[in-house]
Amino acid sequence: MLEIVHTPVLLKECLTLLCPEEGYTDEAWMIDSTLGEGGHSEAFLNAFPSLNVIGIDADSVIQETAKRRLSHFGDRMHFYNGWFTDFYESYPVEFPKPNLILFDLGISVFHYEKSGRGFSFRYDEALDMRLNPEKQTVSAADIVNGYGEEELSNVLFLYGEEKLSRRFARAIVEVRRGGKIESSKTLADIIFRASPSAYRYGAIHPATRTFQALRIAVNSELRIIPPALHNAFNCLEIGGKLGVITFHSLEDRIVKTYFRNLGKKCVCPPEFACCKCGGVQCADVLTKKPVCASDAEVKENAPSRSAKLRVVRKLSNATEYHLNGVEGF
Repeated sequence: MLEIVHTPVLLKECLTLLCPEEGYTDEAWMIDSTLGEGGHSEAFLNAFPSLNVIGIDADSVIQETAKRRLSHFGDRMHFYNGWFTDFYESYPVEFPKPNLILFDLGISVFHYEKSGRGFSFRYDEALDMRLNPEKQTVSAADIVNGYGEEELSNVLFLYGEEKLSRRFARAIVEVRRGGKIESSKTLADIIFRASPSAYRYGAIHPATRTFQALRIAVNSELRIIPPALHNAFNCLEIGGKLGVITFHSLEDRIVKTYFRNLGKKCVCPPEFACCKCGGVQCADVLTKKPVCASDAEVKENAPSRSAKLRVVRKLSNATEYHLNGVEGF
């Protein structure tokens, strides 16, 4: 029996805001940019019988689960094993331009519970955190054991917004003098011991932000978002819709800024004497404020509490100027 551990967030909201537009219902194409175990794709395929879906995932292990889960949809479901950045940068010629694109930027529960790669400090696992170990060379252990104290502190502060980043970096460097830090539990224990007593028993475990920061650094999660969104948007058919689910403020800031630029008529810097971006609004922003999970969903699926969905509808292609101010960290 196929075991599914991840519950997709904001499912009803995605189906409503990203439904195929009238005129595309006969044969619409959607790209699930972060396929995971296939929860969002399954819901869309069930809801829209004429929809075709392309599912992208860098992790071949989790994609095998999705393939088994979605096999009964036959040739309506297509798979791409690789990074969504590569996919959108060189859009495969064998696929039609999509009418719908969804990014769910959260890490699947599968990775925390089943991957064995140290994403969670609940288990004593090798400190890895790579989404694609076959192609990525730098693991979380490499960062923890190889970065200098200041560089490590910067990673924790920038990607985890950890206010005790210097304290934790110092503690990590001190411990590793006695030998490499190689397991998730060891790292979590170091952070716990280095935390002030009031910090140890807060709303979240004191190592939570450190693990987030390392995961983001290992997989370049923030750096790849701006070009991926930009290329994905330009792959869309005119009238198509792009939706993005984020789970923390750093991701949401990137998406919010890019979507806001798409909704403007001009995004040229003020020092430009005349408009060079074309002076054309590229998208209608369909979510003036992010869509968040209902109280009922949060009660049923705790990870949804921090999820935010933003959606735009394409009017024309974007230019490089539309990336102005979109920080990829």
